[in-house]
Amino acid sequence: MTMQDTDRALVQAATAVAKLRCRSQSHTVASAARTADGRVFSGVNVQHDSGDTCAELVVIGAAATQGVTELETIVTVTDRGREVVEPCDRCGQVLGAYFPSLRVIVGKVDDLRVVPIGGLLG
Repeated sequence: MTMQDTDRALVQAATAVAKLRCRSQSHTVASAARTADGRVFSGVNVQHDSGDTCAELVVIGAAATQGVTELETIVTVTDRGREVVEPCDRCGQVLGAYFPSLRVIVGKVDDLRVVPIGGLLG
């Protein structure tokens, strides 16, 4: 799928969070997701000796606290926003189960594209 202006804006939102909040080993990845009505939710991963929580799962929780039951598009960035990464297998499974029509932004920063979550699974 082709990138739209709203998709580029979502990458910029995740990048802004990464640059601002991913400054330690505790937070190294940021994610941002958009709803169909244009609301954007973001989050960062949480790394700790007791276990890690991915940024995508933090975003799901942030959206859920605001009553959101459907996300349209998600992107995850690392290296303070210099690299776009695919969700890990666990997050891909959770995202696919919660939002089967979710679109995921993937690729290199200078060559991004949008794929359905189902295209990343299995």
